[in-house]
Amino acid sequence: MRRTPLASERDEGALTAVIEFLSAFTLFLMILTAFLSLAQLQMGSNDPDVDRLDRAASLGLDRLTSGEGWFVPYADGLDYANASADWHLASADALHEGRVQPGLLMHQRLDMDRIVALHNVTEDGMASGLGLDVDMSLRLTIVVAESTQAGRASTVLFEGGTERGTAPSSSTAYRSFQQDGELIRVILEVHDGGRKNNVLHLTEVMARPSSSGPEWIEVENPNDFAVALKGWSLNHTSGSSSSNLLLQSGVLSGQSLSLFTGDASSQAVGNATHVVDLGSLGFLGVGQLDGLANGQGTLSLRYTQLDEITPVDVMRVEWGGNTQLFMVTGQSLVWDGDDRFESSSWALEDSPTPGEGTA
Repeated sequence: MRRTPLASERDEGALTAVIEFLSAFTLFLMILTAFLSLAQLQMGSNDPDVDRLDRAASLGLDRLTSGEGWFVPYADGLDYANASADWHLASADALHEGRVQPGLLMHQRLDMDRIVALHNVTEDGMASGLGLDVDMSLRLTIVVAESTQAGRASTVLFEGGTERGTAPSSSTAYRSFQQDGELIRVILEVHDGGRKNNVLHLTEVMARPSSSGPEWIEVENPNDFAVALKGWSLNHTSGSSSSNLLLQSGVLSGQSLSLFTGDASSQAVGNATHVVDLGSLGFLGVGQLDGLANGQGTLSLRYTQLDEITPVDVMRVEWGGNTQLFMVTGQSLVWDGDDRFESSSWALEDSPTPGEGTA
């Protein structure tokens, strides 16, 4: 006589089958996860590195656009007792030496004075203040997207930082502000690494000053962010002689003109924002002391990346020899804004204009 299984026995059998299936499936997932980990692959749509960039961009934008910001000056250490929200009133050198978290709001509105003051902040200073990891870089854009004022739409108020294409991955966060009949958009890009490529320009060089004046070099920072001079150097060669000066300190504000001179006390500065005395360092001369060769010479502006040891020429100017650029006393060399290495981009100027630029 055939025995019919009881209902409780059927339930127990089904439960056992379910447990065995789940156990086998769990084991399968463990093996699959281990395999993917060894193969450096990932399950699902989320990439931890991208999530990390997303968080950095979101938090960085929130810090930038949620308040006035703050600044801790440096005086034999960070001087927290004199910390202030008025970071926009500090100089580029002070901001670089201290610690700054730029904030762009004043009374819940974008403050134009603070946007202008971003020109005194270096990209590294901005990244540190916003809490980005040391292996991250950024690019900041502030643009008038819409405006009731004619010709004001699409005006870029600030744009600077590492180019997006130099990093393997990036994340972007933005916030819009409606004020004074305009829609202003703040866009923060955070990159995984990236190569900083800030460029300084030599715009005018005086190697044969008149009236016992100083030699001088006019330098333009075309970037919106300030540029720290550490890592930059000047090299001058004439025949078999050569001199090299590694700059150790100083900051050039964004969109500024600076004068490197053999004598700051007698230097005509024009509208230059910064004046750097190189006479005391023996690189530039004054009067009968020549730092730059009168007849034939080459002046190079160089930069050394922090993770490299070999400097790279960023810009170069040559005179004499085959260049057809033979200066007489009182003439300067002026760059036309084209090629940074060709002598054809330079011309003789009878009326030098230190601190005035080439526009």
